Amino acid sequence: MTTTESEGPTDPGASDPGASGPGASAAVKSAVRTVLLLEHFAARPGLHSLADIQHDLSLPKSSLYMLLRTLVNLGWVETDATGTRYGIGVRALLVGSSYIDGDEVVAAARPTLDRLSDDTTETIHLARLDGTSVVYLATRQSQHFLRPFTRVGRRLPVHTTALGKALLATHTDDEVRGLLPRRLEAVTEHTVTDRERLIEELALVREQGYAVDREENTLGLRCFGVALPYRTPARDAVSCSVPVARLTAGHEQAIKAALFEARDRLSVVTRRM
Repeated sequence: MTTTESEGPTDPGASDPGASGPGASAAVKSAVRTVLLLEHFAARPGLHSLADIQHDLSLPKSSLYMLLRTLVNLGWVETDATGTRYGIGVRALLVGSSYIDGDEVVAAARPTLDRLSDDTTETIHLARLDGTSVVYLATRQSQHFLRPFTRVGRRLPVHTTALGKALLATHTDDEVRGLLPRRLEAVTEHTVTDRERLIEELALVREQGYAVDREENTLGLRCFGVALPYRTPARDAVSCSVPVARLTAGHEQAIKAALFEARDRLSVVTRRM
């Protein structure tokens, strides 16, 4: 991204996003920088100094400072008591909540997720593919004391999760190669880090209809996931997570059967979405 810019109150059309010419270009640039900044904070919880933010985003320091102050005044960014460290603001939560509240799939899936939680007694997730990640849209906590920590909005690498592998399996091998790098991030010692090995596993996922995360994202946790086929390729998936210490052969079979039943039920209710 270039570090030279043309901005300021004398820039004609700068306040009019519909205008043409240099002013419109400056407005678009400012909008892009705002989104980059908010996504930067979303991926890095906590508060950060101006110098650290500038280093990470490679934006002009003076422009970054003015943008931060504007977003602080609007409630999208918050600061510490000294006013020198910055983080995501409460208004971002309001927007994120409105996305979940207004999503038709999440609304339609609620009864099925509740039933799946009751049938398995384990942690249930509904997630959506977003680039090379999956994002949790809804969760149901396990009824057991020993259970994984989960939250709506959590983002995980697509190749480390049963959710992600179930979704990747609805793409062609060439599409997967175009989406993922050759070497994948290792989250645990069990993570598949070779893209071609992952692609081989996706063939099995297509054959059996479900994907498995074998402690590839969290040690001690195994997950099973199925894609929702209301779109092709699929964008949403449902999974069940269970601690390895509690997973018996019989429990595993019951979880798979419950996931298939949930997938079929959701295929009906999401058919027109």
